[in-house]
Amino acid sequence: MRKEKGLLLVLSGPAGVGKGTVCSALREQETDIQYSVSATTRAPRDGEVNGINYFFKSREEFKEMIAQDRLLEWAEYVGNFYGTPIDYVQETLNNGKDIILEIEVQGALKVKERFPEGVFIFLMPPSLAELRNRIVGRGTETVDVINERMNVAKEEIDMMKNYDYVVENDQVELAVERIKSIVIAEHCKRERLIEKYKELVEVN
Repeated sequence: MRKEKGLLLVLSGPAGVGKGTVCSALREQETDIQYSVSATTRAPRDGEVNGINYFFKSREEFKEMIAQDRLLEWAEYVGNFYGTPIDYVQETLNNGKDIILEIEVQGALKVKERFPEGVFIFLMPPSLAELRNRIVGRGTETVDVINERMNVAKEEIDMMKNYDYVVENDQVELAVERIKSIVIAEHCKRERLIEKYKELVEVN
């Protein structure tokens, strides 16, 4: 019988909404979901490890990856490049495993152009005030950068119309449960299973 292909899950939302925290919590509970490590030119934050959190690249190295078409998507965001290496994603899906991309909104929309069968999930903050508090709480950005991120966030929230699902991150545990429910539902979709069961009928 035909092997079911894995799901490409794309999780994005405004900076500071908690994408990384939700992804980490999801992967702790759903060990079968693989995490696609993005490449970026931004500097590592405290505790981030190259090859685990991101592939940290120089601008020259990143531009070489673009030239060689080794990225599923890439975008420039607040002065830095971010992108998704394509080889690991395709290999994981072909092996029947789900993979989750935690990326910015610009990148997610580029992935949708090349991979429309993906499952696109927009992570929402409870409010813009709470989003600002979370960004300020990081202690890693200047006031000017925080203001810029908030302006970008308003534009990104308007882009949720391009997503399949919207999940509010009011509490991490609840957000994770909502995403797990989405994954279960997507695996049960007729479109994903019809060819597999056509073969079953033909065999018998």
